[in-house]
Amino acid sequence: MAANRKIALHYLQHPSWSALPKEDRQLLELAAKAARNAYAPYSKFKVGAALRMEEGEVVPGSNQENASFPAGICAERTALHAALAVMPDSTVECMAIVVPQVRGSRPVTPCGICRQALVEQERRQKGPIRLLMGVMRGPVIETFSADTLLPLSFDSSHLARRRKA
Repeated sequence: MAANRKIALHYLQHPSWSALPKEDRQLLELAAKAARNAYAPYSKFKVGAALRMEEGEVVPGSNQENASFPAGICAERTALHAALAVMPDSTVECMAIVVPQVRGSRPVTPCGICRQALVEQERRQKGPIRLLMGVMRGPVIETFSADTLLPLSFDSSHLARRRKA
């Protein structure tokens, strides 16, 4: 017999950037600044990300498109992979994501591929990554783990080979 299950999503919604601690506001500002470096001639959808490492280093990222669409990379993975390429054993503490041209009350959240990459990093570092997703002069969604955005995620246990009995 099938069992009915429920997945709950827990997050905070801050009314504005000014409601956040200074270090979080600065991270959102750096993400917005990083979006200006995006290469998005096809979608015109410029995304910026900035992550703060446990040691205090901040690494920005922006989306980089390519005429061969699957070859592009999102801002979140640009920042994540740049940081881990030079600090492979470091811990990502927090990531801010901003799409400056989006207005209103609904911040942009990471795509599925980025969610998977962030969850993989959480497992790699054995700890959560706090996410701040903000709208310019608007609200901020805060999650305390990337795993919150990708319930029932794929992980390395799915790759284990079954042994013959």
